[in-house]
This record gives sequence, structure tokens and C-alpha cells, in this order.
Amino acid sequence: MNIHSDRAALALAQLVERDPALGLLALWCVHRDGDVTETDGETIRYARDFPDLPKHEQIGLAGHHILHVALRHSARAGAMAGRLGRRFDPDLYALVTDAIVNDTLLLAEHALPRPAVTLIGLLQSIGRPASSPVSALSEWDADTLYLALERDENARRRAEDYAAAQRFTPDLAPDAKEDGQRDADWRGHMARAMEAGRQAGTGIGKASGVLADMAPARIPWEKHLRRLLLRAAQEHPRLSTKRPANRWVAMHAVATGPEPVFEPGFLRDARRPKIVIALDTSSSVDDLTLSLFAGEAAGVARRTGAECIILGFDTQLHSEEVMGGGTWETRLTAFQMRRGGGTSFVPVMDRLRQIAPSIAIILTDLEGPHGDPPGVPVLWAVPETDPGTAPFGDVLCLSG
Repeated sequence: MNIHSDRAALALAQLVERDPALGLLALWCVHRDGDVTETDGETIRYARDFPDLPKHEQIGLAGHHILHVALRHSARAGAMAGRLGRRFDPDLYALVTDAIVNDTLLLAEHALPRPAVTLIGLLQSIGRPASSPVSALSEWDADTLYLALERDENARRRAEDYAAAQRFTPDLAPDAKEDGQRDADWRGHMARAMEAGRQAGTGIGKASGVLADMAPARIPWEKHLRRLLLRAAQEHPRLSTKRPANRWVAMHAVATGPEPVFEPGFLRDARRPKIVIALDTSSSVDDLTLSLFAGEAAGVARRTGAECIILGFDTQLHSEEVMGGGTWETRLTAFQMRRGGGTSFVPVMDRLRQIAPSIAIILTDLEGPHGDPPGVPVLWAVPETDPGTAPFGDVLCLSG
């Protein structure tokens, strides 16, 4: 165990006996003394007043931070910050993760310094009560709950009021470094620790089957979008009779007999890639989703140099703007469009045939006549959890 904390040494030693799962997980954490008790990446720091707590609260508080590390909350907070940019609220994310960790520990019969936020209390405060801590922990993971609060301003205010009433103080530092290998390592650590806890029949091992936050995180839809956009916008060399293949040049140079049959080479496509984003202004794409979408599309545009064209439509095309520069994602979220009305994709398909983009992404609820395929890759980006199918192209669900 990497213990360089005099303040936590006794609590960690007793934790091994009280909770085998947490005891094993503590082996892979870094423990240090510090000014405040907090989690920073894989390092847990213990404040000067930590030894003054009752022993059972020391054990619970150490377990609280060990779970923060094991569930990769710092890394996930950093990833969420990367998704949302300036919109990200680290204190709100810390509140959500604390609530999940605390109910997990209370379910395992650990003690915590009071008052303490809990998941069941947080859900009650925002008007989404759960029947029990087990039910709440099996339904909600940190990212899903955080995004739900981001989308509902009233729920967010009520959550903040609940946090204030419980005298909540954030104790989690976001880690901006993405490390897929460390995520995989910790999933392995967590699985082995929970198995040890199940066999012992005590501690958090008893709750392992109900923790939604333990499951490997779903791949954010933005990563799927990024992959599709990069694949569409990348350069595609084409055969050209104006340029011989390198192999033919080499054979021609050494040929002593008949000249080898000419082989055409590949020519770089000098055309600038184009990305069209068509916004169904009658659909229910919320501001948060549009912000996430704009950030990803803008990042791809910067990396590939692609030209981005925004179309606004309902039953007709009513807006078109070419976006350029490093701040176009901000302009996209402020794009002025009329609202309401029906939906028809036919005029969009007609315009796509004229533009001939590398890819077209259509933000919509899929309700309306689709028209004929435009002859270019089409990605339907749909806010619903179960969006159904489209007659052509790919469908990407933007929920979660």
C-alpha cells in the first residue's frame, strides 16, 4: 500500500479488516497528508483534522475517497469538462459523485461525518424520488445524473439548495488527462476487489451488483460523431492517369526490354472537405445537446480544415450560413432560426445534391417525409433514446 500519510495509517489498517473490497482498492491509491481531505486523480490527501474524527468516521471517510479513485471520478470529471467546456460545473459533478459514493458506503454499513449528501436525498430534492438506495444506485451513474441536472435548470437549482442545506463542500479535483489504459486497469481492480468483498460477505462487496456507476461508461455519442466526421473529412486519394504509380516509375527506370505497361498513380484530392449540419428547427434538440454537438463538430473542422455549412429547415430551407474561424461553435449555438412548424427533409436532400458535402449531419426527431438519398453520406442525429430507423444513412442517438 502506498501510504505516506501518518494521519490515515490507522484508519486504512482497520479498513482492511472492516471492508476487504475497500482494503484491496486502497492498495492502488496514493495516500498523502495535505491541507484538506480531497481526491485528486489517484491521490487522496488527508487534512490535519482527519485524526480528530471518531475512528468509524475516519474509516468511512477514507472509504469515500477510495471509491472516488476506484470509480475514476476525477478522470470522468475531466472528461465531462472536455465535453462541456466552459459550461461544466465541477462543484455540481462533485455533488453527484459524493451522493453516489455516500449511499454506497451507507448501504455497506459504514459511518460518515454528518451532515452528508446522499443519492436518495438528492433525487428526492429534485422531484425524482427513488424507492430505496438500492433502486437509486442501480439506476443512476454520475455522468447520467449530472447531464440530467444540466438539462433541467429547476432541478439543478433544487440540487444546489439541497447541497447547501447539507453543508456540502466539494472534495474532488477534475483530472484533464484521458487514459484509457488506467480506466481498464481500475475496472480490473474493482472487479477483483468486489469479488473479495462478496466472498467475505461484508462491506461494499455486498452492493456490487447494484452499482450502476461501476459499469464501464458508455462511449459518449460525441466520440462516435468525431470518428464519423474525421472519416468523412479525411483526404481520399484518387487514381489519375496524369501521374504514374511509383512502382511503374521504378520498373521503367531499370527496364532493359519492352517498356512496362503504364500504371496510373494516386493523386491527392485538393478539394476542401465540406461538412453540412442541418438543424430541424421544429425538433426538440435542447441547448446542452446542441452545445456538445457544436463543440465536437467544431473540433473536427479545426483539425481537418473542413468548411462547415449550417442549414435551418422545417418544411422548407429558411437559413443557410457558412461557418469559419475558431469560434464558429459559439455562433452555431446562437444561430437565429424560426421555431415551430412541420418537417420535411426533401428540400434538405435537394440542397445536399447541389453542395455535395463530405458528410451531412441532420439534427432532427426523424418525423417527416425523407425524400430520396442525396448521394452523400447522411448521419441522422436524434435526441430520443430510442430513435427508430431511417430509410437511408446512419442514426446516432444524442441522449446521455
